[in-house]
Amino acid sequence: MSRKKGPRSDGPRARRSFTPGQKLELLSGYEQAVAVGEGGAFLRREGLYSSLMSEWRRARDAGLLQGKPAGETVGRPSAEQAEIARLRRELAQAQAKLARTETALTIMGKAQELLEDISRSEPDGPDVFGLGRR
Repeated sequence: MSRKKGPRSDGPRARRSFTPGQKLELLSGYEQAVAVGEGGAFLRREGLYSSLMSEWRRARDAGLLQGKPAGETVGRPSAEQAEIARLRRELAQAQAKLARTETALTIMGKAQELLEDISRSEPDGPDVFGLGRR
């Protein structure tokens, strides 16, 4: 009888498990890789799936990964924890939108002041371009 040659010829592999610290580290590494367009390469290199990153991100956002000892298991977030995480994300998005709006209003206010200054300093005679009076 001939032995099979291939990636699983030695039998099934043991399932990997990660500590909460490792999950946070891998998640931050993945997010950095995604920021530079290398997310897929990171997942292939680490042997992970994007669905796992989504699951870990939900757990992190719900606060399930912070302060957990290495041996403690991390379950799925409860409905209450998931709602808190969702509301925190919405709050962060609303705060970012508010900051952008405030910046835009500040810029618009300065532009209006500049235009008012220009109109006040305009001479009463013909304009600079020789188009006559307005």
